Amino acid sequence: MFGQIDTHQSPTGALLAWRHWPALKPTAILLVSHGLAEHAQRYARFAEAMAAHGFHVYAHDHRGHGHTRAPDAPLATFAAKGGAEMVIADLRAVREMAVARHPGLPVILFGHSMGGLIALNAAETDPRSYDALAVWNSNFRPGPAGRAAQAILRIERMLKGSDVPSLFLSRLTFGAWAQAIPNRKTAFDWLSRDEEEVAKYIADPLCGFDPTVSLWIDVFKLVYAGARADRLAQLSAHLPVHLVGGTADPSTDGGAAICWLGDRMKARGMTDVTVVIHQGMRHETLNEIGREKATQDFAAWCQKAVGANPPIGARS
Repeated sequence: MFGQIDTHQSPTGALLAWRHWPALKPTAILLVSHGLAEHAQRYARFAEAMAAHGFHVYAHDHRGHGHTRAPDAPLATFAAKGGAEMVIADLRAVREMAVARHPGLPVILFGHSMGGLIALNAAETDPRSYDALAVWNSNFRPGPAGRAAQAILRIERMLKGSDVPSLFLSRLTFGAWAQAIPNRKTAFDWLSRDEEEVAKYIADPLCGFDPTVSLWIDVFKLVYAGARADRLAQLSAHLPVHLVGGTADPSTDGGAAICWLGDRMKARGMTDVTVVIHQGMRHETLNEIGREKATQDFAAWCQKAVGANPPIGARS
């Protein structure tokens, strides 16, 4: 079950730590791509629920996170160079492993926050590999502040290197998002209104670390690449897409960035884009008050998505 860690060798050189929750009556494979400064084990509750609905769930720790190990990826770093491309290649390796274990099943790709950045870029890189795509709580519209952050990162890399924590980016992101929550009790209340879930995050030694300069650079590369018109044009016009946000999530401008991505996809001619903005929810929908219904609704969407569409490989 999900508590057991297995490993898989990626072509990138990473030894990927992965977890699996099997479904008794499987209809599809669900790949989970976790967020920044966390790890796959945090999705155990979600995996159990989705498996009960008929989905084989696979989740791995990204480079520089959790229990995954790579010679060029210490904690809080994707890689010395080309990290954005490597996390996509790692995801491809997990996808190929899962498909080999369950041949013939459609594949749904789910990503939260940074994991959603990776998921959209992965779907654009390998558009015939995924039958449905879910991007939750991810911001592909950082605006002028994002460009300013990139400039700061370039200066930091020049002055002190890329394998050290950024002095400024955590303040401009995590710190600013914390400040946006009124009457907050902790620096991570922006994640959820559920105090127990926030406490578990804070107590987890594999969560909440400061990303390195290089990791932030890779994250912004994913941000700006994912929503480009030429990249979105690589996706099938009929690909089912599920976008989720919360009105109280400061990292996505209260869900406005989610709506923007949905509108951008539809403007590119995509015909099956679902946008859900949960009232009052903060950043971690799966750890928020009301997560049960959000999960149930998503399971129903997944069943419809793979039931109404033939696998990608069978489409003309």
